[in-house]
Amino acid sequence: MTARSLIGQIVQQEDINFLLTNCLPRRWLTQFVGWLSRIEHPWVFAVCMYLWRMFSDLDLRDAKQSRFKSLHECFTRELKVGARPIEPDPALLASPCDAIVGACGRVEAGSALQAKGFTYEVSDLLEDDALARYYRGGQFVTLRLTSSMYHRFHAPYDCRVEQVNYIAGDTWNVNPIALRRIEQLFCKNERAVIRCRLPTGALLTLVPVAAILVASIRLKFIDVRLHLRYSGSNLIPCDAELRRGEEMGWFEHGSTIIMLAPRGTSPCREVFEGGRIRMGQALMRLS
Repeated sequence: MTARSLIGQIVQQEDINFLLTNCLPRRWLTQFVGWLSRIEHPWVFAVCMYLWRMFSDLDLRDAKQSRFKSLHECFTRELKVGARPIEPDPALLASPCDAIVGACGRVEAGSALQAKGFTYEVSDLLEDDALARYYRGGQFVTLRLTSSMYHRFHAPYDCRVEQVNYIAGDTWNVNPIALRRIEQLFCKNERAVIRCRLPTGALLTLVPVAAILVASIRLKFIDVRLHLRYSGSNLIPCDAELRRGEEMGWFEHGSTIIMLAPRGTSPCREVFEGGRIRMGQALMRLS
């Protein structure tokens, strides 16, 4: 057994994984990794990349560039043109990102599924009771980005982004192990509530949720970097027209996006818990 596989087996044990990723000083570690990832030095980059590859299935063949100056530049990489075809059917919502489907289903009595045995109140996630009521009987999907995935996210449909609500919070890991142990985890973490208006007038809401090592979200349509030290206004008004597949922003590592769609929307047959999906593929069918 190689050292890499041995370390991988140890880290995959639930108790050890939870200890390593949640019981350490999360905010300090997140800020440290954010600083480290921006160092443009070949030795620092080489060591960071070696460790990253040891614990992930990183594949850079579809990256727009082949050489990077820092870990941050690699995390936030762009893709080659045409690497992610966008679903053209106007009756379908496209996936905003590459992801593993963590959970999906109907918003029942104002609650959505976090993990087996755990639900959370959509009103607590959004911190907006009226918006939460709008999604009663609608659909949700939880899209988990792993550390090795493409970390940019895109508009799932032609839309107008009319408001962003930045909510400060913790940086719990959002992997399945933590989701099975920490109640209301998504409602505790740093997140941004992005409210999008479709051409029909319906509302679609995307909630990028930060996590340990990744409490930094950048949106292209507002000149604000949302991170642990951001102390500005929570409600950020905006008026940005986006086309389906157009880039919305990026995480500075891997994390999660929760997407909420109105009543009458249904998941596509290919979307199921544990399944993988790529940005641009069909995610939900509009009513």
